[in-house]
Amino acid sequence: MTAVWTTPLPRVDRLPLLPLIATVLLLAAPIQTAGAGTSANITPADLASCALVLTALAKALHERRRPLTLTAALVLGLPAVAIAVATATATDPTAALTGFARYLQVFVLVPAAVVLLLRTPNHFRVITTALIALAVAQGATGVYQYATNTGASYMGEDIRAVGTFGATDVMGMATVVSYGLLAALALALRPPKNAHPYLRPTATATAAALTIPLALSFSRGAWIATLAAAFAMILLTGRRQAVRALTTLTAASVILVGGFGIGSEMISQRLTSITEVTEAPDRSVTDRYTMWTAAVSMWQDRPATGVGLKGFPAHRDAHASIALSSGSDTAGAGQTFHKQALLSPHNMYLLVLSEQGLIGLTAFLAGWAAILLTALRRLTRAPQKAADCGLAAVGLATWQTVDFLYADIGGPSTVLTGIILGLAAWWALAPSEERA
Repeated sequence: MTAVWTTPLPRVDRLPLLPLIATVLLLAAPIQTAGAGTSANITPADLASCALVLTALAKALHERRRPLTLTAALVLGLPAVAIAVATATATDPTAALTGFARYLQVFVLVPAAVVLLLRTPNHFRVITTALIALAVAQGATGVYQYATNTGASYMGEDIRAVGTFGATDVMGMATVVSYGLLAALALALRPPKNAHPYLRPTATATAAALTIPLALSFSRGAWIATLAAAFAMILLTGRRQAVRALTTLTAASVILVGGFGIGSEMISQRLTSITEVTEAPDRSVTDRYTMWTAAVSMWQDRPATGVGLKGFPAHRDAHASIALSSGSDTAGAGQTFHKQALLSPHNMYLLVLSEQGLIGLTAFLAGWAAILLTALRRLTRAPQKAADCGLAAVGLATWQTVDFLYADIGGPSTVLTGIILGLAAWWALAPSEERA
């Protein structure tokens, strides 16, 4: 993928990006955590993100210039106000402090640091290349787990591809692979000007190959989000190329999943379960809708500010119906069987609504909508040589927006959410001369 650039980045110019690259690549290392539903685990990637923030701050002070435009500061800083209000008004302020630190890291500090450190499209491509490398590493691990029955438990077999994230964070690998797939797809659809001739076929093959571990993750939310984001990216490339791209992707899916029979039966069952939420929902669907109802009930009790950060677990039982199970079964991928407590509604919007109320949800939605819509508008006006960056930014932001309907923050891969928001924010909010 290094063939993307026609002129290598000066070594000094790369140094500020090292903490950002490290934050991404450190997620390839195996990590044993207490569970995906908690934000109390400190991982090497989290520590690298601290170095990332400090590096961005030091760079801004050294250059002695306004670090962010007024618009960027407003959009990126808006969630901080809501987070502070939710912490101050929480029913348990002590517990809320942990959530305050996590939310500030993921939704404010890391995105702002990414915007500060990226100065050119080449910088952007360095980070998306790191995302692709991480996705390939985690995806290969996941395919090996499926092939050797060493993955997480799924329908009585240890075949679920989870990469190095383990059975307690089954969304981790699916998230990473989705990011890498979309980053590769952007290069395949809109390769940079004067890029190496092998870049497009290599990127296309990489995106197609990553559909295998994504399918074997059995993550319905990741499937839906990836399809939505990929479809949006393809449509943005023009009608003629969209037809070719959709034909290629359809053929690749048929060959990989249908022709080779890679998890086809279980994937079919998983797809069917998406439409059976009212007639014969499985246990995970029942639990999810029960927790969604509980989240709305919490908000109705405290509509303005919610129950406070990290307040959902404490208030869950008082608002959930008896249909909620005691927890989800987790096993495999090197971990023994145990019940994992359901500590969040698995919907980021409802989590924010229940814990931060209308103040928090309005602040978050306003910021995310501003980034996505501005990124989309700038993409339509982007010069050809940087269109791949805009396409990746819009695709990744779209994926995150859709995935938040089925997931929320939690687990080691959470720090990548901040980086994805930062990449999209850089494209949307950085000065035009940086994106040229």
